[in-house]
Amino acid sequence: MKITRLLEITTILLNRKTVTAKELAARFNVSTRTIYRDIDALSFAGVPVYMNKGHGGGISLLEEYTLSRTLLSENESEGLFLALKTMSVTRYPEIDIILDKIGSLFKNCQNGDWISINFADWSCHPNEGNKFSDIRDAIINKIVIGFDYINVSGDKSTRFAEPEKLIFNTGTWYLIAYCLKRDMHRIFRLSRMKDVHLTDRHFIKRETPQEDYRGIQGYPTPFTELKLRFTDKVLNRLYDDFDEHLIHKNPAGSYDVTVSMPENEWLYGYILSFGHYVEVIEPAHIRKVIVDRIKETLKNYKV
Repeated sequence: MKITRLLEITTILLNRKTVTAKELAARFNVSTRTIYRDIDALSFAGVPVYMNKGHGGGISLLEEYTLSRTLLSENESEGLFLALKTMSVTRYPEIDIILDKIGSLFKNCQNGDWISINFADWSCHPNEGNKFSDIRDAIINKIVIGFDYINVSGDKSTRFAEPEKLIFNTGTWYLIAYCLKRDMHRIFRLSRMKDVHLTDRHFIKRETPQEDYRGIQGYPTPFTELKLRFTDKVLNRLYDDFDEHLIHKNPAGSYDVTVSMPENEWLYGYILSFGHYVEVIEPAHIRKVIVDRIKETLKNYKV
C-alpha cells in the first residue's frame, strides 16, 4: 500500500542522511518514477524532504526533522525502547526490524548502550524453532495449533488446541488455550511444547473461565508463605534474590526471610541449593519435604 511505503520511506530518511531514488525503488520493487511521485506526496503533506542532484546527491530530510517531537516525549521514547528491548528476548525477528526502523524516535538511548537484556542463562529460548512467533500468529488469526507436550509426570502426548493468550509468570512463558483433546481450557508451559505447527483449521474464541486463570487446569502452583533462616555465609545471595525489607537480622547473627513463593519442585530445589546454610522454619510440611529429600539424597552417598 502506498501509505505504508510513504511511512517506511520517512523512517528510512530519519535514520539515514541521504538515500537515492534507485535504492528506494529497488527496496520497494517499484520504478524510480514512482519514488519521485512518493517524494512529491511527502513534500505536499508537509514532510521537509528535498532532493540533490549529481554525484553524492540523493533524497534527504531537513536535519532538525524528527518524529519524536510530535509523537513521543523523551521519557516515553525511552519507555518504548525498554519495552521493545525486553520483547527482543523472545527472539522475535520483527523486533530488531522495528528497533532499526524507529531508531530515530530515541534520542539519548538511540544506540541502545544503556540496557542489555538476556534470559538465556535462566531458561530455553521461547522462540526456538519460531515457536513463539507461530503461536502469536495463531492467536491473532484464530488458527488451531498442533504440538507435542510433556506434562509434569514426564508423559508425552500430541495435542491440538485453540490458542488464546500468552502470559509471562515467575520467569516462564505459558500459553492459555482450549485443549481439544481434554475438551477444556488448559495452561501449557512453552518450554514443554515441542514441534509446534499451525493447522488449516480456524476457530471461534470461547469464553475463558476466569480472568485470573486460576480456575484453569495447568495454572502455576499457588504461592505459599515461607519463613526461612539463613546463616551470614549466604548473605550475598539473599540480597541477590530478595528485597531488602524482607531480610531481617537476628541477634544471634542469622537472617530470617519471610516470603511467598510458588510451591513446586523448583522451590524444593531452590531451598536445597543453600545446603546447610538454610533452615525452613515454616510451614511444617515444607520442612518435612526438605528433610525427606535430604534423607533420600544421603542414600546415594553410603560409604
